[in-house]
This record gives sequence, structure tokens and C-alpha cells, in this order.
Amino acid sequence: MGELILRVPKSALITSDSVMQDTNLSQALNRHPSLSSTQILNVCLLYEVGKGKASRWYPYLMHLPKSYDILAMFGEFEKTALQVDEAIWVTEKAVLKTKSDWQQAHALMEDLKFKPRLLTFKAWVWASATISSRTLHIPWDSAGCLCPVGDLFNYDAPGKEPSDIGDLEDLLSSSSIHDGSLSNEDNTTVANTEQLDSQSQRLTDGGFEEDANAYCFYARTNYNKGDQVLLCYGTYTNLELLEHYGFILQENPNDKVFIPLEPAVYSSTSWSRESLYIHYNGKPSFALLAALRLWATPQIKRRSVAHLVYSGYKISADNEIFIMKWLLKTCHGVLKNLPTSIEDDTLLLNAIDNSQDFCTFLEVTKLISSRDEVDTFLEAHNMKDKCSESSIVLSRKTRWSMDKWKLSIQWRISYKKVLLNCISYCSQILDSLVE
Repeated sequence: MGELILRVPKSALITSDSVMQDTNLSQALNRHPSLSSTQILNVCLLYEVGKGKASRWYPYLMHLPKSYDILAMFGEFEKTALQVDEAIWVTEKAVLKTKSDWQQAHALMEDLKFKPRLLTFKAWVWASATISSRTLHIPWDSAGCLCPVGDLFNYDAPGKEPSDIGDLEDLLSSSSIHDGSLSNEDNTTVANTEQLDSQSQRLTDGGFEEDANAYCFYARTNYNKGDQVLLCYGTYTNLELLEHYGFILQENPNDKVFIPLEPAVYSSTSWSRESLYIHYNGKPSFALLAALRLWATPQIKRRSVAHLVYSGYKISADNEIFIMKWLLKTCHGVLKNLPTSIEDDTLLLNAIDNSQDFCTFLEVTKLISSRDEVDTFLEAHNMKDKCSESSIVLSRKTRWSMDKWKLSIQWRISYKKVLLNCISYCSQILDSLVE
């Protein structure tokens, strides 16, 4: 742990500065000064791809993935398959942002006389996905850098933050802190530990070192021969991992779910909406539980109990029972309103994973109570009339779509698991309160 694993010299990094040593590119960029640093790096990457074997990074560029699974590359079907409004909105925003960036940079790429295939949105979204999923932080350019070999490490999530409400209440109840000793301002700091800025923690196991003039990577734990070396890019929810990197974790200690709240809940607290969520293990965040405790208290009494709430204490058994029942009902309602059950999702995912061919997949999915999604997939890829054929050869486009569909199903299963965990947690609390 802590030992140097890899050192990549600055001369090997792909940065806007290193590519702009090309006079033609540098002069063209000066004629288009309004582009962001990320748009510039996008153009630089496509510029080097256009050079072919003449690019000094050609061996690296040839090993980059031909396709990615980030949200900006999701089509209408895969977007809808996410099911949850928040995830659909994030996907739409990612697609619109990528298209807007491409349109703004198009004049520069034409100025540089890009080949027609590199002028397309398909090429731009590929470059954008490469930069989103593979760049590492550097202090002199917010767009980051592409780091040959250094971008091959897989992701390891940070450990569980010691901030869930159960741990905090145990700490408070066993300490010598008196009820009124913590103010709202003090506890805002506690709640903010649940909102680590993922962008500022893009990479926590390495960085560019001026003394070495290289990007240096260090072991984040003890490794034995044959172990896979992992890197922590920062703290991300599964939706953020899918948006920026194109994968999710089955067990992500940093995942969270936002549920619909009454408008009065927001007005009862000074904490931001981003802090009002459910942890991956089903426990309400500190801020959410505090906001619900205040909301469930008659307005005339809130001022007198606020110091208890902001210190993490229960107000009363009746108050706690009320909010646990409310959480139970709300989580059940969210699950009921989604198009499919977690049981059907699991069957569908298993069918995609375990079917040896597409015909077997179609047979297995007949067991699913709702076949609408499967039928929509077949229609989207003009396969509805081919179901009776003994063998179906999937096109590359269809296989890529199926990979993204699988990610959508995996994400919504993880979302529903959090809600089910919350239902279980609330039920346990209620059982303990009524005994």
C-alpha cells in the first residue's frame, strides 16, 4: 500500500497543450476562442485520429474502445428502459449537451478540414465518451488528459462513509454531548459529509507530479502477485457512473435514491434537496430524517424541538412511527408506479446473461408477466417478423443496443433494491417502536 505502481511521463499524455504543438491546429483554435476546454480536447482527439499512423499516439488510439455505454450514447429505447424520471432526465440532458457541444465545434472541425466521417455526430459522441470515461485530472487543464496505460485500471468505490443515520445516532447517544450543544450550522457540516464533491475527487490514488514530470499511480491497498490493481476515481452514485463511465456496481456504498417529498418537507429545513435521499442500504440520510422529523411536528412546536432534530435525536415515538409509516407508503408507491417489478427485471436480466442465442432469449422471456419491453426492443430493431426463424444473427448495432439495455435493467434493479431496503429498514424500526 502506498508504493508506486506506474509512472507515465508527461510526453506520453494526450493533452490539449501537447496536441496544439501542431501549428495548423493551434492557429485554427485561435480563430475559434469560444470553445470550452473539454470541446477543445474533443477536437484534439479527433484531429489525432485523423492523422492515422502519422500520429505519435497511433498505437494508443488504435486500442481505444470502438463503442461506449455512457448515457450520452443511449438511444430512445435504452433511455426509456431506465424507467425512473430522474435517470431519463439525466440521459436526455447528456444527449442534448453532447449535441450542443458538437454543433458549436463544427465550424472549427470544418476549418481544420476534417474527413467527413470525423465531422459526424457519431464521431463526436465517441470522442466525448472517450474523454468522459478515460481522462485523468491535471492541474493545468480542467478537461484533463488521456493517459496511455494509466487509463486501464478498473474502478474501486470508496468505502462506506461513516455518516449514515444509525451510526450517527449511536455516536450521539453514547457521547457526553448534551441535547442543545449542536446548532443547525454545526450539523449542516455533518450532513454535508454525505455530499462529497465527486468532481473534486476524480482520482484519489494518483496524480500528476511536477517533480517527476509524470503521472504517478500508487497502490491503494496491499496487493499480491496476480491481484487486479484498482483505482478510486472518486465518489459516484450508480447513475453518475453510468453517465460518465458507462458501467454500474452491483454493490455501490455511495449509491442513493431520491423519493418524492411533500413541498412542506423542503420548506421545513434549510438543507438542500441534494441532501435529502436514501442510502444504498435503505437508511434515510441524516438530512432527510431530520427534515421529516421537523415536518411531522406541528409548526408551532418546531422551534422548541429543532435543536434535538439537528443533533440527530428522535423527537418522540409517535413522531418516529409517523415518518417511518410515511416512508414505507412512499417507497411502496414509487415501486408500484414503475412499469415492471424487480422480479420481472431479474428474469429479463438473467435471460440476457444466460441465453446462448437470441432464440433461447425469446423463449425464456415468455415467462415474464409483461412482454411489452421485449416487443418494443424487437420492433426498434425490425426483428418482430424474425422471431419464428430458427437462427437469428444480431447486427453489431443490435448487440450494442442490447448491451445498453442490459445496463438500464441493472440500474433500475439497483434503484428498486434501495427502495426495498428502505421498506425493510422502516419495518424493523416500526417493529422495535411498537414492542
